[in-house]
Amino acid sequence: MDRRTFLGRSAAAGIVSALHPLALAAAEKAPASERLQVGVMGAGGRAGRLLQTFSESPYADVVAIADVDSRRIPKAVAAVEERQGTKPWTTGDFRRMIDDPKIDALVIGTPDHWHAIPTIMACLAGKDVYVEKPDGHNMVEGQRMVAAMRKHKRIVQMGSQHRSTERLQSAMEYVKGGALGRCLVAKAWESTPQRSIGHLPDEAPPEGVDYDMWLGAAPKRPFNPRRFHGNWRWFYDYGTGDLGNDGVHRLDMAVALLQAACEAQGDDALGLPRKINANGGKWYFDDMQECPDTLQVNYEYGGTSPKLLTYEMRLWAPYPMNGLGEGAAVYGDKGYIEIGNSGWRAFAGREQVRIEGGDSHAGPHVQDFIDCVKTRNKPYCDLETVGHPASVLCHAGNISARLGRSLVLDATSETFVGDEEANGLRTRAAYRKPWTLPDV
Repeated sequence: MDRRTFLGRSAAAGIVSALHPLALAAAEKAPASERLQVGVMGAGGRAGRLLQTFSESPYADVVAIADVDSRRIPKAVAAVEERQGTKPWTTGDFRRMIDDPKIDALVIGTPDHWHAIPTIMACLAGKDVYVEKPDGHNMVEGQRMVAAMRKHKRIVQMGSQHRSTERLQSAMEYVKGGALGRCLVAKAWESTPQRSIGHLPDEAPPEGVDYDMWLGAAPKRPFNPRRFHGNWRWFYDYGTGDLGNDGVHRLDMAVALLQAACEAQGDDALGLPRKINANGGKWYFDDMQECPDTLQVNYEYGGTSPKLLTYEMRLWAPYPMNGLGEGAAVYGDKGYIEIGNSGWRAFAGREQVRIEGGDSHAGPHVQDFIDCVKTRNKPYCDLETVGHPASVLCHAGNISARLGRSLVLDATSETFVGDEEANGLRTRAAYRKPWTLPDV
């Protein structure tokens, strides 16, 4: 896609998103033959924002919503109907959407532990998929997702919306021009405060919640409100901590810019790192969380021109790093570039030489997915070449942190060399039936 096409899509998405919901319902949609029919898995949280973006698009109709929490469905249905003028049908079981031949694509905005199985099932059913990040709950799930999309020739876009922004695309073009000189080091970071989730006793699941379905393949445990909506990501049964939540964005941006530097200086493609070493843990919060709140991960890339990528996480810091609460940077021997959620800036030595604005709206990312479903071209965050490798960084970093030691990664098999315990954490110890990973 050239820059003019990209900007045109972004502008169109922005115009539609700027309309009042009542105006959107009456806004002219593309002809029915050009509109993607989507089912959305999830009705709140990130799924709620995806419902908004897809229903606002002139090129998509949300025809179905699935959620195990029936309390969330009425509000989601009303909001979608207000935006697009038609009412989606609803279900508590996502499999009804996969079985519906009228649905072209599945959109997944669930907790991490419900990313892989629906994606694989949708690919097997001949549907394309937009799935939130990280790709799966663990490395093996991500590999199986890639195998399913490849075998069944499906379009799978991971929800790292930064990939489709003009902000990241223009930064990549700047780095490809060689202005930074020879680049060897990149950094990604999270330095924004989170809150303690405290300690709460177990209780009965709320009325209207299919808790057994929500658990899915995860081990059977009593219901606890701090292991449910909003906080599930801090528990290894369901999530990947902030490394897989926000860190995947920052790492992917750093990788995108470092890969652009590799192209500028004629180096081999970056690929996956050879060595991973994480330091840190749950050091600050006294609460129920299991995942680290303080973390540093070093990723060492091998090959003929080694590179180093460092990720830093301080979930208790009430101040930004380099003026950015969350961001990424690439450093060369002539200059460096820093990118955040609202723009980027480049330096030659100590002098700032360029600054560009931008945003992180998902509209262009959703439009890229819709376009690629029609053209069968690879989307900006193609699961196989972009989304899964970024997710591997998160999973490998978490495993190194949990074990407290360095790991050596075989990039071909995505296994850890000579480390049986680390390889055991590449997947679940067991999948709770009937929710096992489908064969592809």
